Amino acid sequence: MAKERSSSTSEGPPGALSEKRKHSVFDIDPSSRDHLNAVFENPLASVPDDQLMRDVEKFCQDYDMVDDIDDMKKGALLSKYPHGVKTAEYLSDAEKETVIREKTHKWDHPFMLFWLCAMCSLAAATQGMDETANNGALPIYQEELGLTVEKQGSQNKVDNLTGLVVGAPYLACAVLGCWLTEPLNRIFARRGTIFISCFVAAAASIWEGVTNSWQHLFVARFVLGLGIGAKSATVPVYAAECAPAPIRGALVMQWQVWTAFGIMLGNIIGVAFGGIKKDLAWRLILGSTVVLPAIVCAQVYYCPESPRWLIQKGRNKQAFKSFLRLRKTRVQACRDLYYTYVGVELERKVNAGKNFFTMFWELFSVPRNRRAAWATWIVMFGQQFCGVNIIAYYSTNIFIDGGYSLNSALLASMGTGILNWVFALPAFFTIDKFGRRPLLIFTFPFLAFFLLWTGMSFFIDPPPSGETTSRSVPRTAMITVGMYL
Repeated sequence: MAKERSSSTSEGPPGALSEKRKHSVFDIDPSSRDHLNAVFENPLASVPDDQLMRDVEKFCQDYDMVDDIDDMKKGALLSKYPHGVKTAEYLSDAEKETVIREKTHKWDHPFMLFWLCAMCSLAAATQGMDETANNGALPIYQEELGLTVEKQGSQNKVDNLTGLVVGAPYLACAVLGCWLTEPLNRIFARRGTIFISCFVAAAASIWEGVTNSWQHLFVARFVLGLGIGAKSATVPVYAAECAPAPIRGALVMQWQVWTAFGIMLGNIIGVAFGGIKKDLAWRLILGSTVVLPAIVCAQVYYCPESPRWLIQKGRNKQAFKSFLRLRKTRVQACRDLYYTYVGVELERKVNAGKNFFTMFWELFSVPRNRRAAWATWIVMFGQQFCGVNIIAYYSTNIFIDGGYSLNSALLASMGTGILNWVFALPAFFTIDKFGRRPLLIFTFPFLAFFLLWTGMSFFIDPPPSGETTSRSVPRTAMITVGMYL
């Protein structure tokens, strides 16, 4: 292979030479928490080049990849010196150009990576469509399935039963679906879990369309939640494990972007079928959600398995084949394979001898874990609890309460879906430039303000005594503006 760097070279990440030189990439002290952050930032940074080459040779021999040893050495050095590509003597001019182009032309990748992105995008759209297809069907099946004051005796009971049916998928996610994610991924891997969850979603979609009572619909939607839970937890992880670093944030962000697209699609389906015979309309609206998960089931069959999952199972040669399908050159595949392998092995060493309870305790006892856990919990809880999802689930009913007719409310709901998707696109293209935290800090105050605007607008010109809706134009206009913004 090309000439290797000497172990005394000064090029590398800042501070790498000031650390104590390691005899091997796995020569770390798991009990020393002070340096774990630096180690995981780039675990190869302080390993001497000659030792790194010996580690790579052993890796290739252990996993029957001796034929790729030269490219693997190049990949390991590329991982160690990610900012030294232009002066790297061990890379050919063509290899340098490809690696540099990976950063300057972020969307220049093999077809398979775009195929995988399309599959993940449709899986996210499935999630959004499951949310809002029910939105358009709700005011229709409430009447058809007896969720009315006349049948149930009180508005309070109607509201409780409606909430139970609407929230059934997320009840299933919370009590069962999300907890099945880990065992499903452990047994069936990422692709298998995505296939199973989308198959369940497709079957439940058909089931929803043929129900004959609200109790039956509740059970069908509960089963739908079993697919939603595993899918929503697995697809972003799968995308992150397959994506190159320069676009990893954007590809993980695509989950929200295409969930918003699915929300829009669900609203459009509501408009498309909302004007036909009522007993057929809500069945077609709910049943139409079978299309996207069925397509995903077909797409995922042709996708490569997650390389990281394969490495965790000791199937490094298969992981290399996955990377070869997802990267433009063998050197890039070798770079990501070896770097991922080292990361997985270091995690195993750090977590050796620990069980579920000790690892759970470390979420609080280890400062870096505690900060990450608190940030994640606060953002996720705030996102779900703030009330914005109510717009996705109940916007048609909200517009009807605001003075719209059924058909007009379906059209207005479609508007919220379209705006939701259009304004998710800027985040997709800027998340790797501005970062997650600045985008959250910038957008959350606007979200809070317009949710408050929408809620307070219902106090304008309330309905006359004995009526349930108000025909006040200012009230309707304020509600509509608040919902859209």
